Amino acid sequence: MVPDGKFILAQSSRLRLFTLFILYVAQGVPIGLFWTAIPAWMAANGASAADVGYVLGLTALPWTLKLVNGFIMDRYTFMAMGRRRAWIAGAQCTMIALLLACAFVQPGVEDVLLLGVAGFVVNMATTFQDVAVDGLAVDIMEEDERARASGMMFGGQYIGIAAATGITGMAIAAFGPSAAYLLAAGFIALITAYVLVLREREGERRLPWGEGTVHPRNREVHLGAWWPILKNTFKSLLLPASLLWLPVLLVRGFHYGMFTAITPMMGANYVGWDEAAITAAAGTAQLVAGILGLTLGGWLGDRFGAKRTTIVFFALYMAFSATMMATQAMWGDSRYFLFFIYGWFALDILLTVAALPISMRLCDASVAATQFTIYMACSNLGITLGATVFGFSDRLGGLPAMFGVVIALHFVGLLIMLLARFPRRAGYEDLAGSLAEAPGPAPRVN
Repeated sequence: MVPDGKFILAQSSRLRLFTLFILYVAQGVPIGLFWTAIPAWMAANGASAADVGYVLGLTALPWTLKLVNGFIMDRYTFMAMGRRRAWIAGAQCTMIALLLACAFVQPGVEDVLLLGVAGFVVNMATTFQDVAVDGLAVDIMEEDERARASGMMFGGQYIGIAAATGITGMAIAAFGPSAAYLLAAGFIALITAYVLVLREREGERRLPWGEGTVHPRNREVHLGAWWPILKNTFKSLLLPASLLWLPVLLVRGFHYGMFTAITPMMGANYVGWDEAAITAAAGTAQLVAGILGLTLGGWLGDRFGAKRTTIVFFALYMAFSATMMATQAMWGDSRYFLFFIYGWFALDILLTVAALPISMRLCDASVAATQFTIYMACSNLGITLGATVFGFSDRLGGLPAMFGVVIALHFVGLLIMLLARFPRRAGYEDLAGSLAEAPGPAPRVN
């Protein structure tokens, strides 16, 4: 029996940060399984680049479509359990059920459509959890916690991806994919039990049938009708800062989709590794990246501000891609392959952590789930595009040409970051997104 005054998110900064961390770990599990372990298993067992790209494209598609989830969650919620917690618990229960179904059906490498559908439905459930957690973060975090929260969220996601990639990769190699599906379902069940112990705010219910009531703050901000939600969302999205921010998010997603597809193909075709070796290396790299996000990422955001840090990591990503493009002769070296894996995962998490506070600050609290989801959906559209473009890599000049495409798009993102102004705090609107004035010293932009 949990005491009524314990495990209330609004009353504890440490509990808020830990909860965001562990919930992002949970959503990292199906991502690691379907975005890395399954593609590596396919590549090592003779699947073509087109087949791997097809499965990854379907797997990433729900993350592009998840803006619909935000509208639903801002409109309908069981507020007696808080604005987001019922959605989180329900989504995770659905994830568990679908993973168990995958274990029962057991699609093989040749079942490309079935594997794509499995990736789609499990990730669709995961996007509902993701949107609910993002809405919770915007609702519950204090302004001075946002940079640390960004590090905890995406550091946790990378650690979840790393654990799932490594453990499920070994399970697939030893026992087949069904064992991996079962392991993922079991872990998510543990996190679901933790969610049911929490309360968002004092006086709310822990379980639907328990005692509690709607918190006044939630009643105040909840719109409860489609038109106000749509109006507030589009009003916020049409601010100049928001319009300039969308292509930056698209570019960030593109490189993730592209490099996620490149990794197993390079490991299998250039280095000659099997799926166990590829997933073990990717899992370790993701774990290191997650730790960097938790520690260095949050600190850099606090110390130098979101905009400056994002600019630096865009520039570093361009340099990294150019290096890979110019050194194709070294791709068969296993040590160089490890440099590639560790490099792109580390840069991705640091760039993501740096940029996330800008997305949070642009959000209107009354439509936080919807607006934040649209920003994340834009990034995930980039992931889908990256994976889809990779499917045509053989026709476009092979893997070196793919690095060239990434460089070109990163240049666009870098240019926008250099010229645009973004908010320094939540609710900032005056001059937001206007082109930076020159010459003269620019004010600090966090």
